[in-house]
Amino acid sequence: MAPIKPGAEAPKSGQYKVVGPRGGDLGREVTAIQGKSMPPTQKSGQGYVLADQTKHKK
Repeated sequence: MAPIKPGAEAPKSGQYKVVGPRGGDLGREVTAIQGKSMPPTQKSGQGYVLADQTKHKK
């Protein structure tokens, strides 16, 4: 799965790892809400990969 770009809508709510241009984990995470824009990254070429999806009780 390709990394999610900054500014794109988050496909699911949860914790996202920040990854480099080649997909390497950069040791940072952000919390995102489904349908909201992903935050900017510190450097160009970085993106996000879902690490832990939020679990909702129904």
